[in-house]
Amino acid sequence: MSVLASLVLVRVLTNYLNVEQYGELALALTVGTLVSQVAFSGSMPGIMRYFAIAAEKGDIKEYMRAADSMMEYGAFAALALSLLLIFGMAIYGYSSVLAVTIMSIIFSVLGNFNSKQSMIQNAARQRKVVSLHTSLDAGLKILFAISFLIWFGGSAKVVIAAYIASVSIVLISQSFFIKRLISIHQSKKNTTSFWKQEIWKYSKPFIFFNAFTWVQASSDRWALDIFSTTQDVGFYAVLLQLGYTPIAICTGLMATLIGPILFQRSGDTSDPLRNANVHKRAWQITWLALVLTAVSSVIAFAFHDFIFNILVSSQYRAVSYLLPFMILAGGFVSAGQILGLKLMSDLNTKALIFPKIATSLLGAFLSFLGAYLAGIEGVVGGCLIFGVLQLLWMGWLSRYPMKVC
Repeated sequence: MSVLASLVLVRVLTNYLNVEQYGELALALTVGTLVSQVAFSGSMPGIMRYFAIAAEKGDIKEYMRAADSMMEYGAFAALALSLLLIFGMAIYGYSSVLAVTIMSIIFSVLGNFNSKQSMIQNAARQRKVVSLHTSLDAGLKILFAISFLIWFGGSAKVVIAAYIASVSIVLISQSFFIKRLISIHQSKKNTTSFWKQEIWKYSKPFIFFNAFTWVQASSDRWALDIFSTTQDVGFYAVLLQLGYTPIAICTGLMATLIGPILFQRSGDTSDPLRNANVHKRAWQITWLALVLTAVSSVIAFAFHDFIFNILVSSQYRAVSYLLPFMILAGGFVSAGQILGLKLMSDLNTKALIFPKIATSLLGAFLSFLGAYLAGIEGVVGGCLIFGVLQLLWMGWLSRYPMKVC
């Protein structure tokens, strides 16, 4: 979703949802993210990384079969994890939110399949197709959200239902373009098992830290819900969407554009000159992301009242002064993720395990400590500290080009 579309969606939702309802929506979406992030962590990273290598080997068709098979495994894992989660919520008295939880999981799982299609198309340099579906998804989200909220009233369930309708249509459209991509490639031999093994081997480390990164990424909202109110979660969710999300989208776009290029230039990482070039490009994009972050935070510091007056309903404007700090936090985290992309292009995903787990646990601790001590301000401060620490650690790990043994 583009920055403009994201901001329009915030405006729409804050007009129809009160602060508490917005908080409920934010909490529900974290549950779906947990299931999809953990269940598909054993496939998605490898699918993204190995397209370039499969293309170099002229083995796209077998690679695509392997990718589809790995996504099926992810879907079964998501189903099993969902059943356990729903059973646990029913036992511990959360039956009232089961419906919205199930809807959130469905949306997130569909979103993963959609992301997989987009990753492959982007890696295949089908920029127009990716742009088309990104715009379609953004437009449909806004259109369905407005329509559903008018017809059915304001609630988290209604918004997630609109999201499900949007991603379903985009996914159907994506499938037609993917079939065209596969049909132009011929299979040389049966290498599906080989690609499945490679995707699994590459993705496996992500299983160990994706659950931890979810804890960090969602702990801020749950910490506020525990130590404060669901209303404060709503205030914080707006800060995320106006401060953290736009800068993450901008830097994420850089990563989306540069990622396939880095992977293609790295190849199988056997060429030191190619590795040095990837190292240089990754750091250039990282510094560009940091400059964008600095400029955006200065603008937000000067005009935060004006920004909130335009983009959100009046009931959300009390926390506008925290906007520049959320932009800084989002920019630091995104810059660290770009450097993580460099490590992924080096086929060095194992190097990410310990720092991801350690910083995620620290980030979750900072969120709960901040919520306990100072509410929203404390959580924003904890998010900022986490972003700085993660960026420094990723920078240290990425300080040298990949060495060829």
